[in-house]
Amino acid sequence: MRSEASTDPLRIAVAWTGASGAAYGLRLLEQLRAAGVTVELIVSKAAQVVLAQETDLELPAQPEAMRRELGGRYPGPGELRVYGREQWTAPLASGSNAPDAMVVCPCTSGTVAAIAAGASDNLIERAADVMLKERRRLILVPRETPLSEIHLDNLARLARMGVTVLPANPGFYHRPQTVSDLVDFVVARILDHLGVANELIPRWAATDEGGDGAGG
Repeated sequence: MRSEASTDPLRIAVAWTGASGAAYGLRLLEQLRAAGVTVELIVSKAAQVVLAQETDLELPAQPEAMRRELGGRYPGPGELRVYGREQWTAPLASGSNAPDAMVVCPCTSGTVAAIAAGASDNLIERAADVMLKERRRLILVPRETPLSEIHLDNLARLARMGVTVLPANPGFYHRPQTVSDLVDFVVARILDHLGVANELIPRWAATDEGGDGAGG
């Protein structure tokens, strides 16, 4: 567990899977890099396909080439490490060197099911399993609609284990004008739960003296 006196930068594992919503993962990476966080990234094969469909980014398959591509596109003081999907020697695969937190964004329903079952068939699933067993913060950002009973059961099971289920479900009280505004709403909430300061969106506040309201 991280010491309160530690001066080392936060280590946060980020996994991109094949759900629609690649923009969420890219914006999250950009913000974490800018914040000086050490990011340990894993990208599923399906996520690479979705990235090519939803953005102008076609990532190379090799982790080092991917690191150079993403590091150049999203510069920052924080270190970027990229691991292969079956790189079992990665620190993420062991509880003895677990990161401070992990985010799967976007997260497919299949990944949710595998994590809930403890499948650990690839590094994304194993890293999430490590977070569970080490009682570290794990955030899943599902982007699926509608949700079946199977999806709901798996998410509820993980929530009972302490996982933060943070759907890609933007609010509108900040009056978004662009798609980027909607993306930033979700990414801001992820950063909040990671304890990473950000100013991506206006914060909910009373609009008049004594006013009250509920944001989220």
